[in-house]
Amino acid sequence: MTTRSYAVSDSATMLRRNLRHMLRYPSMTVMLIGMPVVLLLLFVYVFGGTLGAGLGDPAGGRAAYIDYVTPGILLMTVASSAQGTAISVATDMTEGIIARFRTMAISRASVLTGHVVGSLIQTMISLVVVTGVAVAVGFRPTATPVEWIAAIGLLAAFTVAVTWLSVALGLVSQSVETASNLPMFLILLPFLGSGFVPTDSMPAALRWFAEYQPFSPVIETLRGLLLGEPIGANGRLAAAWIAVIATFGYVWAKRLFERRPTR
Repeated sequence: MTTRSYAVSDSATMLRRNLRHMLRYPSMTVMLIGMPVVLLLLFVYVFGGTLGAGLGDPAGGRAAYIDYVTPGILLMTVASSAQGTAISVATDMTEGIIARFRTMAISRASVLTGHVVGSLIQTMISLVVVTGVAVAVGFRPTATPVEWIAAIGLLAAFTVAVTWLSVALGLVSQSVETASNLPMFLILLPFLGSGFVPTDSMPAALRWFAEYQPFSPVIETLRGLLLGEPIGANGRLAAAWIAVIATFGYVWAKRLFERRPTR
């Protein structure tokens, strides 16, 4: 076997480890799915009537708001899963299993790759469940098969980017408690963007931040793909943010992993 073949084999082993851990401890997966679902139901049934009336749609109301808020909820699902990844990485670091892996003849990159791919699978499952709940309460996407494929690809790419960043946050954390708090800003960003209300209603400074922060272009691109709305420059902005976050997260995580043999 070549060096690359060993790295792929070791990564597959680490992926199986993470998937088995996910199956043995399903409470984390349930929590990561449960929070976006609760927020979806809260915003649709408690605030949806009022917020939907402010969207400018003549039909307005709760039905219009379900279509508007679902892309933001899907991005929040990605952010919630990233928090779970940071906790898993920090747990491995504090329990000493990473130090044990370092003594074994395995590819060092496979440890982090297993976390990233495992988190991607967990997040995609969560997105399917949340989308199913959204459809059940009235979400009516009009995407063509090509637009659905593009939307899934966008969510997968954004998940990989955010997951590499969350791996770095897990590695830099000194405890599991810190790892659970550091990614909180990722969960707040959909609220400070176009995820729940149009940015037109925000004060000027907040509106500028909301329109150009990483989550808003991704949300607007996803909304355009699922609902047949114009995407404009948001597609290019989303691709640029995904590339920046993925590169920064990967390089940061790799440096931290190489620099910190023990904790």
